[in-house]
Amino acid sequence: MKRLIPAMALASLMLVHPAQAADPVWAEGATSVQYEIDVYHSPTCGCCKGWIEHLQDHHFKVNSIEMNDLSAVKQKYGVPPQGASCHTAVVNGRVVEGHVPAQDIKRLLTDEGYRNIRLLTVPGMPSGGPGMDMPGARKDDFSVFAVSKDDQISEFSRYSDY
Repeated sequence: MKRLIPAMALASLMLVHPAQAADPVWAEGATSVQYEIDVYHSPTCGCCKGWIEHLQDHHFKVNSIEMNDLSAVKQKYGVPPQGASCHTAVVNGRVVEGHVPAQDIKRLLTDEGYRNIRLLTVPGMPSGGPGMDMPGARKDDFSVFAVSKDDQISEFSRYSDY
């Protein structure tokens, strides 16, 4: 009986929804405004699925498009190689590459001052970012970069000490 109780406790921990385990900073700025977003990702990538859940928590209607090779998608949407990550998304004609926080995507879509930006990217896969924020994960500093329609690159936002 003593062995059964720890096993049951461990099993109940495994049933925790990923959004409940996520860093609360990724819940900030959630609004009820809905956007439809196409997310191209590998069928086996767990962090891509975590990022999709993050988007859904922010009321995005996600069209999940599973592919084994995303290179053609990245090329089609003009993702620079140095800005690439594990998934590519398209929302309202704008491209989102990698683990960009949903609040940054919504800011891009609602702030008229950003109408010249065609792409937001978080290059690589920084530990602790949305979708990469598993319990106990290291929290790496990272930046979200914006690429304008004339391919100028700037820092859109920065996350450190979150």
